[in-house]
Amino acid sequence: MLQQTQVATVIPYFQNCMRLYPDVHALAAAPIDEVLHMWTGLGYYARARNMHRAANIVSSQLGGKFPQTVEGLCELPGIGRSTAGAILSLGSKVRAPILDGNVKRVLCRYHMIEGWPDQPAVQKLLWPIAEKETPKTDFKEYTQAMMDLGATLCTRSKPNCPECPLKKACKAYKHELTADFPHRKPKTKIPTKHTHMLICQDNSKRVLLEKRPNSGIWGGLWSLPEFEDEAGARAFLSPISAKEPTFKQWDEIKHTFSHFHLKITPIQTQIRTKVQGTMEPERWLWYSLEQVTTIGLAAPIKTMLDTLRIQHKASQ
Repeated sequence: MLQQTQVATVIPYFQNCMRLYPDVHALAAAPIDEVLHMWTGLGYYARARNMHRAANIVSSQLGGKFPQTVEGLCELPGIGRSTAGAILSLGSKVRAPILDGNVKRVLCRYHMIEGWPDQPAVQKLLWPIAEKETPKTDFKEYTQAMMDLGATLCTRSKPNCPECPLKKACKAYKHELTADFPHRKPKTKIPTKHTHMLICQDNSKRVLLEKRPNSGIWGGLWSLPEFEDEAGARAFLSPISAKEPTFKQWDEIKHTFSHFHLKITPIQTQIRTKVQGTMEPERWLWYSLEQVTTIGLAAPIKTMLDTLRIQHKASQ
């Protein structure tokens, strides 16, 4: 959960996760839709799918025991070298270096390492340093201290150098270059994509949702059907709607991913479904706004459904 997400954001999700799934077997037994529902709003949903897949492997193939080597842990879905090191050093009393975002920043400043820390060439320089700096004893305390140091003092902007216990030997501090290290990610223009999302309700005010493919953005989550324009939505509704639908367009919504902006134009309609119309149950769902359904929803989809729910209550 902490990958690319701040601690304050993660805490309530972690607490809820541990309440629902107190051990790896409970997580493995849970339906993936339920796990994605628990994750809703946290983003980077591939992490939830990988966590669930890893739990299934540990539960069914490894007798509930996690591997005790970096190599073994890295064979599980979603676990890389740094995450494996953190699991071992903090949870299994096994010495292993880590290189998360906070540790990269501390090491880049302390040693004045040139380049953006996430570049492969820079990481190739940092791993031997991380290995050398990790002590043979008290490595658990060292690992936790390095992560806390990066999170509280050696922050990305306005680092609190006067309070830092490493300042006397820090090269960036010595040369008054802490603002320049680590180097920033090279700027690239983020493209913008456009889509129309269909808010389609049936006679019972249920909303039609479509399950997205497991790969790609919002993989495995339930979403509103997407189209290039209203014409595409009309063509889609023709086989299941008893008459030509009318659309009400909502204000545009902007959602930003790590590599592009998505501008969503919601279009709302209500249809009287044809009796002979069939929908694949594994792909399509008529979602009731009145019932609590444990399914995974992307943040903007949940926001639109919440808005629709408020509209219904106001009209009653």
